[in-house]
Amino acid sequence: MDKHIDEIGQWLGTGAINIFGRPFSGKDTQGELLAKLFGGELIGGGDILRSHHDPKKIEDIMASGGIIPSDFYEQMVLPYLARKAFAHKPLILSSVGRSHGEEPVILRAAAAAGHPIKTVLLLKISEEEVWGRFEESLEDHDRGNRSDDRRDVLKTRLQKFQEKTAPVIEFYRDKGLLIEIDGAKSREAVTEEILTALARCANSA
Repeated sequence: MDKHIDEIGQWLGTGAINIFGRPFSGKDTQGELLAKLFGGELIGGGDILRSHHDPKKIEDIMASGGIIPSDFYEQMVLPYLARKAFAHKPLILSSVGRSHGEEPVILRAAAAAGHPIKTVLLLKISEEEVWGRFEESLEDHDRGNRSDDRRDVLKTRLQKFQEKTAPVIEFYRDKGLLIEIDGAKSREAVTEEILTALARCANSA
């Protein structure tokens, strides 16, 4: 496995991996692990939005149900990804650009910042699995006091995933960048499947 990690690290360089999946699919868990393995930075879409100098404008757009214009979104994404602190590191992105229409912006901004998207991972779990993990988390209290861990909010998040994010996944599939991972497995098994898939990418590059 150490050999795989070295090969993947050389292939990845300062590039980026974008991870998608339904709620409770393990995006942040696997993202944190990959960032640690490859000396990278884990970045979520919310990190980028919160970094903008005019958060009120973003809040107003989101509150109205609107979509952030592509040019405005790119003005946020590019400077964030181009931070000096990230210059010599790979980036692990957690669902960055998860609304349809944002994909080209992410591809352009990541490449311009020196972190081209090398691949996109989809952690596949069913809605039934999502609800099962949700109920387990309520029993275990393992996610802290998160305001979005409510049944009504989760139902909305699942609907938004289907409406807005599913087309994003198809975009990356058409680009030949998508790797599908069985997210219903144990954490360790999911990690192993991810590393095996990334090693194949490294060996075929």
